[in-house]
Amino acid sequence: MLRKIVFMGTSNFAVHILKSLYQNGYPICTVYTQPPKKSNRGQQLTKSPINSFSENISLDVRTPLSLKNNKEEELYLTELQPDIILVISYGQIIPKNLLNIPKHGFLNVHASLLPKWRGAAPIQRSIMNLDKETGISIMRINENLDEGPVCNQYSLKISEKMNSEELSEKLSLIASEKILDILNNIDDGNLEFKDQDHSKATYAKKIQKTEGKIDWSENAEKIIGKINGLYPYPGAFFSFNGERYKILKAEKSSMKGKPGDIASENFEVCCGEGSIKVLSIQREGKRVQQINEFLLGTQIKKGTNIA
Repeated sequence: MLRKIVFMGTSNFAVHILKSLYQNGYPICTVYTQPPKKSNRGQQLTKSPINSFSENISLDVRTPLSLKNNKEEELYLTELQPDIILVISYGQIIPKNLLNIPKHGFLNVHASLLPKWRGAAPIQRSIMNLDKETGISIMRINENLDEGPVCNQYSLKISEKMNSEELSEKLSLIASEKILDILNNIDDGNLEFKDQDHSKATYAKKIQKTEGKIDWSENAEKIIGKINGLYPYPGAFFSFNGERYKILKAEKSSMKGKPGDIASENFEVCCGEGSIKVLSIQREGKRVQQINEFLLGTQIKKGTNIA
């Protein structure tokens, strides 16, 4: 029977999983998460979603800047003697010297079908790559990034309308259910871990803000993949008259013209192949608007080119 579980996570993706463990009575003794960060507005410190949730249910929270060369945390975990440490969207590399501390090692829930999309942004990259399928991999952590052996995978179809926020929510809910069986089986010794085929590995590097700039010479499907994959942050955008406009939702349409042409009164934009109809948009410094409202006040009319 598992008596001590340490949970390491930071983002919203990890919250459903921690909540599931808590509600089902699993013994979470400590939660690690990234330290509070200054928000863009007012420079106030903002706690991570996992930090806030953990405090609400009175779990002990630790927020080290780094685990690397951190003797205090190494000593704490050694003395704690946890049965297992779960790492889910934590945002820190686990140092080699910590890996053998838990009885059952470190277990990671990764949001892709490994070895595809190892790294920091698997959900965004799968949508931007127009993948038809992704999923969850349960992996034992080793000293290399997302290269550990895998015990279970659960797949999920990606619809062309799904954005990264929606996909993250679906994958998190799957993981929150499946992790319970995994923990029961690992304690009973019933899990089999298999090495990944490293020759098939692809990498989901961290998203840069500059990647959001729309290249209208790309085809419509690729541009919608960027809009959906980068929603809600950092967002796909174009610039016009020195201002930035973020497109939050769009669908394919069938207008023809030069890339970047506004081809209709409904804000349909021509692409290298095909066109897109913008459904919601956000002008820099303004609130999000549905396209009908936006069109009432914008100077970007039919016949304008925004490339």
